[in-house]
Amino acid sequence: MPERGTAGAPPPVQENLQIAARLREYAGLLEAQGEDGFRVAAFRTAAHGIETSPEPLRRLFESGGTGALIALRGIGRGIAAAIAELLTTGQWRQLERLKGSLSPEDLFRTIPGIGPELARRLVDTLDVETLEDLETALRLDRTQVPGIGPRRREAILAALEQRLARMRRGAAPCGKGVPPVSLLLDADALYRARAEAGDLRRIAPRRFNPTGEAWLPIMHARRGDWHLTVLFSNTARAHELDRTGDWVVIYFHDTDGPEERCTVVTERRGVLAGKRVVRGREDECLRHYAASPGGDAPADAGAPSGAGGPRH
Repeated sequence: MPERGTAGAPPPVQENLQIAARLREYAGLLEAQGEDGFRVAAFRTAAHGIETSPEPLRRLFESGGTGALIALRGIGRGIAAAIAELLTTGQWRQLERLKGSLSPEDLFRTIPGIGPELARRLVDTLDVETLEDLETALRLDRTQVPGIGPRRREAILAALEQRLARMRRGAAPCGKGVPPVSLLLDADALYRARAEAGDLRRIAPRRFNPTGEAWLPIMHARRGDWHLTVLFSNTARAHELDRTGDWVVIYFHDTDGPEERCTVVTERRGVLAGKRVVRGREDECLRHYAASPGGDAPADAGAPSGAGGPRH
């Protein structure tokens, strides 16, 4: 789905139909993977509205940013962010994740100055998945990435800033923040228990899966206004450290908001050793466990036996 002005860009109406088809595909995958009907209906309603609208989405986006998309009937902040990502990068990571075909390398290659080899090195060295992750890592993480000197780093950051500014332009501010750690830890425990019981659909991720085995359990859940998608981590670092059955990634958004994510792991040192914690929110987890009945929680050495992880 090339940007305007690039060779092979589809006519405006055809591009609208392509985006609507992606939204319908996403709704179908949600339904097949056990998501509740609310999100399924929301994406199908948005797809129908886009199919019947005479207004090209790209024209709206280029003139008014994400805010112009939100103004359309049936399109909230989350779906608008998905459309902006499709229009800007030609990809939609939420859809690719549900299909098992998510490839951060392909996404990073859409940034000028990043080719196939550098994209792979960025993923392997920085353990990042999104453009926002990459921007943050390049600004804050001084890890040396082979092939990136100071000038190239700044050039890539400038290209990332321009791309992300386009995607964020006109976006409404997020309202609910993040879910409480109690909700995230409950979702983590439920996911690992259901994965152990074998009652979750398993997808076959394209990355780190040479045999094409459907090993990765996926769970959708709704808690109040929060919608969750939960999977074991399938990153290079998780495989390197043999944590694919321990690290759990929770993607979350509120009823009408864009998606964010966190990772839940078994802490291996300090006062929380042996307990499940949300990375970056250890202090909140400590307070959560201190407030638990008895003032503590049973140690959890990791995922249940056989709960997940590739078996190749």
